[in-house]
Formats: sequence, structure tokens, C-alpha cells
Amino acid sequence: MIIKYISFLVGLTWSYSLIKTQSIFSKKTGLIFKIFISKVSWLTFLVAIYFGYKNFSFEATLIGIVISIVIVHLGFMFLSKFLKSKFSEKQLIFSKNFFEYSLIAWILYYFIY
Repeated sequence: MIIKYISFLVGLTWSYSLIKTQSIFSKKTGLIFKIFISKVSWLTFLVAIYFGYKNFSFEATLIGIVISIVIVHLGFMFLSKFLKSKFSEKQLIFSKNFFEYSLIAWILYYFIY
């Protein structure tokens, strides 16, 4: 039962972290990310909630949702502070642009091949 609940928490945290990642990207890349990745992540998040509701009590499911959302928000906050302390603003913008264009290239590659 504990392994089931831990897998439930991992699924919620994973899918919500992908949903939260969408807010990092610029508008055009965020749109591409939203269409291709975020929709699946929302579906995964909702299915994980349904899985939790069917296998655990309502309270345990609600606690799991809150825990996963708090973990993701804390993780993003600490990661943001860490990156800002280690890298300059110029380096962060360059890295963000690199990852955005890499995502666009990856999606185009996926459609072509």
C-alpha cells in the first residue's frame, strides 16, 4: 500500500512539474510546449488523481495533491535561487533561449521523421 501511495505521489509530482515548466518558456515556445507536452501532462495529472481516489481515501488523495504541488513549487523556487546565484542574467537568458530553440527543433524533427 505504501508503494502504491509513493507511486501516486511521484506521478502527481512528475506531471505537475511538467505543467509548471510551461510558465518558464516564452510565449511562442510556451504555446508549442502547451500543445504538445502540457496537454498530456494535464491528462496524466487528472488520471493520477483518479487513481488516487479509487485506491485511497479522499483525504489521502487530497493530501497527496497538496504535497505534490508544494514540492514542485518549492523545487522551482530553490532551483531559481540557485541558478540566479551561480550564473549571470546574460548566461541564464542564453541558456533559456538555447533550450527553447532546442525544444522547437526537437518537435520539428519529430514531425519530419
